[in-house]
Amino acid sequence: MNPYECLSVEAFWRTAIANLEPTQIHDIWKPKFSLDKTQKIATSGSCFAQHISKALMARGYSWLDGEPAPKGLSLTSQTLFNYGIFSFRTGNIYTAALLKQWLIWAIINEPAPDEAWMKGNRFYDPFRPGIEPNGFYSIEEMVASRNSTLTAIRDTFKQTSLFVFTLGLTEAWINSQHNYVYPMCPGTVAGDFDAKKHSFINYKYNEIIRDLEYSLNLIKEINPHIKFLLTVSPVPLTATATDKHVLVATTYSKSALRAVAEDMSSAREDTDYFPSYELITGTPFRGMFYQENLRTVTDKGVNFVMDSFFSCLGDHNKKNIALPVASLTMAQPEKNYDHVVCEEELLAAFGTKEKPQ
Repeated sequence: MNPYECLSVEAFWRTAIANLEPTQIHDIWKPKFSLDKTQKIATSGSCFAQHISKALMARGYSWLDGEPAPKGLSLTSQTLFNYGIFSFRTGNIYTAALLKQWLIWAIINEPAPDEAWMKGNRFYDPFRPGIEPNGFYSIEEMVASRNSTLTAIRDTFKQTSLFVFTLGLTEAWINSQHNYVYPMCPGTVAGDFDAKKHSFINYKYNEIIRDLEYSLNLIKEINPHIKFLLTVSPVPLTATATDKHVLVATTYSKSALRAVAEDMSSAREDTDYFPSYELITGTPFRGMFYQENLRTVTDKGVNFVMDSFFSCLGDHNKKNIALPVASLTMAQPEKNYDHVVCEEELLAAFGTKEKPQ
């Protein structure tokens, strides 16, 4: 008798993968804790996190919208102005460092920098530059809007049962003079790039796990009972600012994030990992869940991931739009969710420009 003789079929590649059609692969996740429709769930992170919130609402789970849209705003405008995308109106949070920064401002009340980006005569928030498509009328309006988001972050986490965070990137741009991080490179969405104060950083494993550990512990200070579910976005980098090929850069980024998620979920009883990354990028799926650009995940892929998620939780029902009663504002499930808001995709436009000789 040896240890391999006692393993389940899921432990062997032949029985768990090779003998099955790709979409028949199942039981890929063993949830650390249960999830029911009365528990309040907050979501944030990279672009792929938006699919999780939509699926939760469609099946009647209590997804928290901590910063709901003003009454009377059309559904199209709600998406355009980043309402109902994440549980708070931060835009995409691609890195653990940016999550940490938002939490320090929201929970510790450390003042945010007074920097503003300009485009024409409009002001853009450097830390969520895509949140207002036409910018703000004044710095005061920009700061007031950001302060509302900080309040929403704090209030949401105080009442959240589960926080789902999708890790997206290791690459980022920082203000090297004042040591804060941006979600996008200055000069892409708005503002101007200044090589004297704007620096590129490609976070390493130890930096990512340090920032993520700090972030989760900070949330626990205002909500000791909250649990965390980590995922890794299967969406490749739009562009890399390293000197590597974009495929090599993407592999590093996703590998580091996946390792962080694994070690965090193994070390913490309050943290789990759901393998959405594997369900899209894994060898058995042969890229079948990507659109022609080999980046964007198809609807079929999203549905496969989310069906696997709910099936592993024991919820085999399909969409159920009846929402349970919750104490915070709940987003309505009848919205049109075809459009995914992803600021990083804006970088693709720069790849079409003629390079200087």
